[in-house]
Amino acid sequence: MPTCVIAQPVHPSGPQRMRAAGMDVIEPPGTTLDALRQVIARADAVLVRDSLPADLIDIAPNLCVIANHGTGTDKIAVAHASDLGIPVVYTPSANVQAVAEHALMLMLATARQAALADAATRKGDWRFKYEQPMISLCGKTLGIVGLGRTGRILCDMVTQALGMRVVAWSPSLPADAALPAGARRAASLDELLADADVVSLHRPLRPDTRHTLDAAALRRMKRGAIVINTSRGGLIDEAALADALRDGHLFGAGLDVFETEPLPAGAAIAGLPNAVLTPHVAGSAQEALQATASQCADQIIDVLSGRQPPHMVRPDVWTHRRLPRHPLSASPLPIDRQP
Repeated sequence: MPTCVIAQPVHPSGPQRMRAAGMDVIEPPGTTLDALRQVIARADAVLVRDSLPADLIDIAPNLCVIANHGTGTDKIAVAHASDLGIPVVYTPSANVQAVAEHALMLMLATARQAALADAATRKGDWRFKYEQPMISLCGKTLGIVGLGRTGRILCDMVTQALGMRVVAWSPSLPADAALPAGARRAASLDELLADADVVSLHRPLRPDTRHTLDAAALRRMKRGAIVINTSRGGLIDEAALADALRDGHLFGAGLDVFETEPLPAGAAIAGLPNAVLTPHVAGSAQEALQATASQCADQIIDVLSGRQPPHMVRPDVWTHRRLPRHPLSASPLPIDRQP
């Protein structure tokens, strides 16, 4: 019976699907890498919601597939796994709606000072309504950096519900690709930054995208603009962002991701009243968690059944993949995956 180690808790739908397929599912005695180290040697498959470095992969001689709970795989040693013939699968569409909704929530919460308003209300401070500046988003321009699935959904949300204009910059988008209704293409990031009242980041984290918003880029933004990040913390120079928020160049920021997670004690960004912070939960709506766990489980079952999964980070690995010691019988696709 093949074993899947679930490194961090996931929606029960994932383990249920794997057990129904004839797998054993185990969890480490905690959510840290040290806890995972205690059990990963038994793994034929690993499902992770955080990091998986090369040294832990090496502990598992029978590991045949790594499933990433979400889209971004920058915390997984993908190149090392690929060299060993271990496919890394991911879920590119399972949580995009939830992430877009969270980005919109952060936009509204930042513009309308929701966290400060909540604290004032609980303290009975009714002076807040006279003293705290707020912003309406209607008629403003949203700059979307990275026009993938999430960015497109967010574009539809803000144009239809808030009457916002949208300018998008995405260097990977073909020149002849259609844009969502109500969006126009910026020729450069600088053009987008100069035009946008709100900038929302939707890019993967790679060496070429790190600090997309560095100190200079942040200063090129409009005075009084808002920054939103639901992608990866490394896309923003966090120290420079804290400076821009502290001196009032930017009105506010809504952040779900950070350069270091969990956010370190004493982090400058945590002490700023014009920053709305959430602990990397943009994709954690229950519906998204269920879809993500199910899609991870299905692709693990695919690999262990000898069936090529639909979403591999490196599809070329399939031809020289590590074969399972306990292969699953090639059961039919679940009903919800039937063509």
